[in-house]
Amino acid sequence: MSLSVLQGAVEQGFIYSLVALGLFLSYRTLDIADLTTDGTFTLGAACSAVLTILGHPVLGLLLALLAGALAGGVTALLQTKLGVQPILAGIVTMTGLYTVNLAVMGGRSNLNMLREENVFTAAETLLGPTGKLILAGAFALGAGGLLFLFLRTQLGLSIRATGDNREMVASSSIDPALTTTVGLCAANAMVGLSGGLLVQYQKFSDVNLGTGMVVIGLASLIIGEVVTGRRSVARGIVAAVVGAVIYRIIIAAALVANVGAQNFKLVSAVIVAAAISYPTVAEKLRFARHRKEAEKNG
Repeated sequence: MSLSVLQGAVEQGFIYSLVALGLFLSYRTLDIADLTTDGTFTLGAACSAVLTILGHPVLGLLLALLAGALAGGVTALLQTKLGVQPILAGIVTMTGLYTVNLAVMGGRSNLNMLREENVFTAAETLLGPTGKLILAGAFALGAGGLLFLFLRTQLGLSIRATGDNREMVASSSIDPALTTTVGLCAANAMVGLSGGLLVQYQKFSDVNLGTGMVVIGLASLIIGEVVTGRRSVARGIVAAVVGAVIYRIIIAAALVANVGAQNFKLVSAVIVAAAISYPTVAEKLRFARHRKEAEKNG
């Protein structure tokens, strides 16, 4: 693998790490399987692409962030006020976002941004060949740092408590509807920003860009947890960033190995399945080893 390919994989890993951070907040902290992510990622991408074409890439990222938060708020509303189950609420919002995303993109299924200036081209002009890497890393580290600080505030601690024991929180002075709404809005805001960054990075937006993003984000998070562990909030946040980078490096290695375009989806599926199933497989192997040692000593 060449240095340029490795750098590109790390850059994309930093961008996708925002999805993993969003899932860390919704899935690990709030204990909600939020399937809104697929639609939110595309929504952020669509908003960013349209404003970039209009000559406002920074505003495009801001709108991607706000639109993602709004999508998370819709999912939270369905859950907390209308009694829809979390998984179904995410599916409903994701389904509706497909039409919204098409509308944002002016009815077109894709947008070409090859000739448009964006935050990454500006970073390259200002910082040289490593400009993209520095900017992507700054977004990933900034989002991770802000999430860490947020989860240490009173509201952040309330969100963590809601994920740990919703019934106990409901019986106290904390409103679980509020903490759920804030958590899902913040999580999807990061996902939307990730989509907005990606389209400016690759200079292309597609209405199906977010397909499978939940699975990819969870795989990245689990890969990172295997490396760093998940015994604290700080380690969980680091795991999201590290796991996303490792995942993109694995994907880049598969591309370099010439697995073929027709086999790439299968390779990706195997990587995701291996990452998600690793904790269970490792636990079974550990149990089998201990049992064998006990039988040998007993």
